[in-house]
Amino acid sequence: MKRLLIVEDDLSLASILGRRLTRHGFECRLTHDASAALLVAREFCPSHILLDMKLAQVNGLSLIVPLRNLLPKVTMVLLTGYASIATAVEAIRLGADNYLAKPVDTQTLLAALEMDGHTHMLQKDDVDDSPLNPKRLEWEHIQQVLNANQGNVSVTARQLGMHRRTLQRKLLKKPVGESGCVK
Repeated sequence: MKRLLIVEDDLSLASILGRRLTRHGFECRLTHDASAALLVAREFCPSHILLDMKLAQVNGLSLIVPLRNLLPKVTMVLLTGYASIATAVEAIRLGADNYLAKPVDTQTLLAALEMDGHTHMLQKDDVDDSPLNPKRLEWEHIQQVLNANQGNVSVTARQLGMHRRTLQRKLLKKPVGESGCVK
């Protein structure tokens, strides 16, 4: 059986995720703070970790390295309600295997958790150090949310807190790269 440690400070979300993933063959343990996460990880020895980025006063990014040192072969997914390209890049650099934005559907979550070590969505060697301009960053975020919603513009617009027509206009614009060239 696959063992999953869920580190999430939102108690209701943690229990919902636990129930969902138990139905898909995971033995789940929940913890709600950073200090307990390391202790439970040491005792439980999970094969998978679902780690929230924002844990009360602690940033989940700070747990990636200690968890990775403790469990080098664990599949670790960072889950956040505050998605950005910069934090995704940092999470992958620190050792996370994947990075997902909340809300996330069960199929996307399962796909991220069940990836083997050779098929990461974002590979550590693929990270580009050049900063993105704000329009490109917005475009990347919109594309990520749109992809998570299987191209459903209405659902994506609701999740992004914008009108559907505004989102459609943004999708028609092509993002400009740092050099000024259209990508």
